[in-house]
Amino acid sequence: MRFFVFVIVLLAAQFAFAGFETCGWEGTGTILGYYGAGEPPIIAEISTERVYAGAQSLYLEDNAPSGTPQAFVAWIVGLSGGDEVAVSIWRFDDTPGAAPSARIWGHWNDDPNDISVYNGSAGGNSDYGTGEGWDLVEYTWTVEEGHTGLVIEVRTYSSAGDIVWVDDLTVSAPEGATIYTPDNYVPIASTTWGEIKAVF
Repeated sequence: MRFFVFVIVLLAAQFAFAGFETCGWEGTGTILGYYGAGEPPIIAEISTERVYAGAQSLYLEDNAPSGTPQAFVAWIVGLSGGDEVAVSIWRFDDTPGAAPSARIWGHWNDDPNDISVYNGSAGGNSDYGTGEGWDLVEYTWTVEEGHTGLVIEVRTYSSAGDIVWVDDLTVSAPEGATIYTPDNYVPIASTTWGEIKAVF
């Protein structure tokens, strides 16, 4: 009987996050969007200077005169209240206890056709990293009733010109949800028919 219960629990754990996407910034896509003061508030580029795995990572440079710039690195739509979304990402900074640093945060987005819609903060992880090179940050969001989408942000805590790097993003969400990352998201309004077909 105990074995049977263990198998059920194991199966439940396997299917709790049926959707799964990764992004290692090994292509040309950088971020899905941004928010903050400045135009743009954050400069996002593909980098080979600091890499956790593979050949490339995401370089984020603070370009805001003030505030906390946000880089949108994932967008999950088709969610329901009580669903869980788990995210992990590797981040790099080498300034212990000082800027620049980064953490992952989220905000609700209830329009599956527009990533720029903001429907309130979803919170995120509380630590800023060790400042001793690469470290893994993980966080799980539980969707509040009434919300259907979640945008994952990398927030930089720094001054203009400061740089952080991130790599190896992983996003898990329930079956039926759609996960967009810079590796698989193509804004329909600004693409050719050939680019749209290449997504499918």
